[in-house]
Amino acid sequence: MCAFKFTQDPPKVNTLLVSLRIRSSLSHHIMIRTLPRKLKLKNITNGTLIQKSSRFYATVGGRRLEGKVAIITGSASGLGKATAHEFVQHGAQVIIADTDTKLGPQVAKQLGPSAQYVECDVTVEAQIEEAVNVAITNYGKLDIMYNNAGITGPISPPSITELDLDEFDKVMRINVTGIISGIKHAARVMIPKGYGSIICTSSISGLFGGLGPHPYTISKSTIPGVVKSVASELCGVGIRVNCISPAAIPTPMSLTQVGKFLPGFTQEQIAEVVSGLGVLKGAKCEDIDVARAALYLASDEAKFISGHNLIVDGGFTSFKNFVFPSPDKTV
Repeated sequence: MCAFKFTQDPPKVNTLLVSLRIRSSLSHHIMIRTLPRKLKLKNITNGTLIQKSSRFYATVGGRRLEGKVAIITGSASGLGKATAHEFVQHGAQVIIADTDTKLGPQVAKQLGPSAQYVECDVTVEAQIEEAVNVAITNYGKLDIMYNNAGITGPISPPSITELDLDEFDKVMRINVTGIISGIKHAARVMIPKGYGSIICTSSISGLFGGLGPHPYTISKSTIPGVVKSVASELCGVGIRVNCISPAAIPTPMSLTQVGKFLPGFTQEQIAEVVSGLGVLKGAKCEDIDVARAALYLASDEAKFISGHNLIVDGGFTSFKNFVFPSPDKTV
């Protein structure tokens, strides 16, 4: 509710233009129409509208996670690494939680004093619990939990009739159970504080079949359901839970998997193939696009967004291309 105070005489409709100049790079105007003619406006300079707008534009133009503490699983490479970089650039303290004991410390060192590495296998609940405890011990809080770790699993065999259930269970333990464990322990320390943002990485492969192997597709289709279920509980204590479903991005994991179908191709050629799967003209989906989506959901700009699946795919899942026969051919 805006902090405008009005006194009202008998209503005579008129148009009132209130021009608010906010000290930023832009001037912003609010048009209030069809208000009674003799309305008197009080305390406009101290109104919450100006205060909120000023805070918003100051945040957008500056460091959007200033003073916040984040854990990102699977952040030694790929999307997680890009997101860790983005979070640090915007003022967050970031814990690199990953199984890679070589790349993880390297990434933390590259990011500087705002990052530290913690060895974390998301299939081992005690290790997730320890990563959360490190955040509390070192920083006194946890504001953001980004459950990003995941695997594709074997590309073949493609048929459900030949599915290896042990491999299926492995994918589900990492892609689903690992995320649930991350949510569980983040919520444990966020609930007493009454705030927090939990983010999970899903995929457009979870939105319809045929884009990936069965274990991967099934696991990723589960995540939006997990998010909605948990969001329905945690919204009551001020904690937001969302997920991101990106399109194909040339990360080390995707290049390795797609490369199995393209023998003889160089890494650069495989990356071009993966990038070319998009449909938005003049743009390609890059890791920074997903990182900035996570930055938005982690920041206070998304303070009223929970239970949402943010699809970052350039319109790939919004329509289906139909190939019609030429006029000289019979359907």
